[in-house]
Amino acid sequence: MRTVSRIPRWRRSLALAAASSAAVAGLAAPVQAAPPDGPDQGPCKTFDDPQWSGWTDHAELDEKLRSIESTSAGRVRVQQIGTSKQGRELWSARVGTGERVLMVQSAIHGNERTGTEALLGILKDLGTSRDAATEQLLSSVTLVALPMVNPDGGELNRRMNVVPWEQVVADHPQLAGAPTAWYHSPSGDGIDLPGFDLNRDFNPDLDYVPDPADLPGEQTDAGFFLSPESRAIRDTYLALRDEFGAVDAVVDLHHMGPCGRTTGGPQDGKLISVALDYPPLGVGDGAAYQEEYPLLDQDKSRRYALSVARGIQAAYGTQSPLAGVGRYLHPDEREYAGQGRSAFALNGSATVLFEVRGQQDDLGQKQRGMLVQSVRTGVESLIAAMASGEVDRVDGDEFFALPDYGWDTAATD
Repeated sequence: MRTVSRIPRWRRSLALAAASSAAVAGLAAPVQAAPPDGPDQGPCKTFDDPQWSGWTDHAELDEKLRSIESTSAGRVRVQQIGTSKQGRELWSARVGTGERVLMVQSAIHGNERTGTEALLGILKDLGTSRDAATEQLLSSVTLVALPMVNPDGGELNRRMNVVPWEQVVADHPQLAGAPTAWYHSPSGDGIDLPGFDLNRDFNPDLDYVPDPADLPGEQTDAGFFLSPESRAIRDTYLALRDEFGAVDAVVDLHHMGPCGRTTGGPQDGKLISVALDYPPLGVGDGAAYQEEYPLLDQDKSRRYALSVARGIQAAYGTQSPLAGVGRYLHPDEREYAGQGRSAFALNGSATVLFEVRGQQDDLGQKQRGMLVQSVRTGVESLIAAMASGEVDRVDGDEFFALPDYGWDTAATD
C-alpha cells in the first residue's frame, strides 16, 4: 500500500486539528498529498480461512514495547499494570508530560487488534521524533497506552478472556452460592473454555467490591470488576486521576462486522472504515445517571469523537477509503453502564469508541494495513486536537451530522 509522508507526523497532525475548525458538517478539505490506495469498493470480501498471521502477539508485544522504551532514551516508559488470569503481563506505555491526559486501550476483545498495531506505531514515533512539533505536543498531552488488555483471549483469537466461574468465586469468596454474572459464558467463538466479555465488567463506582446481591445482573446494569484485566484498567485510570486530578479522555479501540456501508455523506454506499461513538447511557444522554454522577458530560465525548472524525477526513480527503468514517449504532434506548467507556464517562472523562470494520481474521493484508492506518490517524488527530485546544472549540452537536453505516443489525461493542 502506498503511504503518505509521515515526516514530521505531529506537525501535520497539528495542522489537521487546526484545519478541522473550518470543516462543515465534519468534512474538511484534504491538506496532504493524494490518498493511499484502498481496497476494492465493490462486493465486500472476507476470508473463509482465518487470517491470523502478521498480528503482534503477547510475546512480541513485550519485545516491541521494550525496544520502543530503549530507543526513546527514557521518553517512553513501559510498566506492568497487572497480570491476566492465565498469567500474562498487562502493559502500559506512557509518553508525554502534559497536563491533558489521554488513556487509550486496545484488544479488550482478544480478536480485535488493529489498535495494538496503531498504538505501537504512535509510541515509536513519539518516542524518537525530536522535531519542534513533537516536543510541543508532548509538553501538552500525556498519552498512556494499554495496547493489549486481554492477552488470554488474544492467544485464542477470541473475544472473551479465559476464567472458569469457580476461579472467580475463589478470588471473591463472598460470591459462593451466588448466581453467575450475566456476561460470563461457558464458551465463546467456538472454543470450549469459559470466560467474560471484559467490556461488560466495569462499574462507575470505581471502588465497587463484588456483592452477591447484585448478581447475576443484566445488560443495562453496571458490571462487577470480576476479572484482573478490568481491575488493572480501572486501577490505571485511578492512578492517573490521583496524579493529574482528572483524566481528560479515554479511547477504546474495537472492531465490528466486516461489511458495513456508509449511509449518506460523500461516501454513500461505500464500505465504512471506522465508526465512532460516545457513551451509550440510555435516554436523555444519560439523564438517569446525572444526579449520582454529575461529572457526566456527553457533549464533551461527542466533541472528542468529532475531532477524531475530522482529523481522519482532513488527512485523506472525502473519497479515500481511509476517510470512510461515521457514527456507530446509538439508539436512545441503548444502555451499557458496564462498559469501561460508560464507567469512565460517568466519572468525568470524555470517552470515544472506535469500531473498525472487520475482525482481525476477516480481512487480508491490504485492508489490515489500511484500517491500522485509519485508527492511527484518528488517535493522532485526537492527541493533536487536545494539544492545540481545538477539541474544546468544536460543536459537539455536529457529531450527529456524520453519516451512519446502515443500522440494520444489533451492535455488540
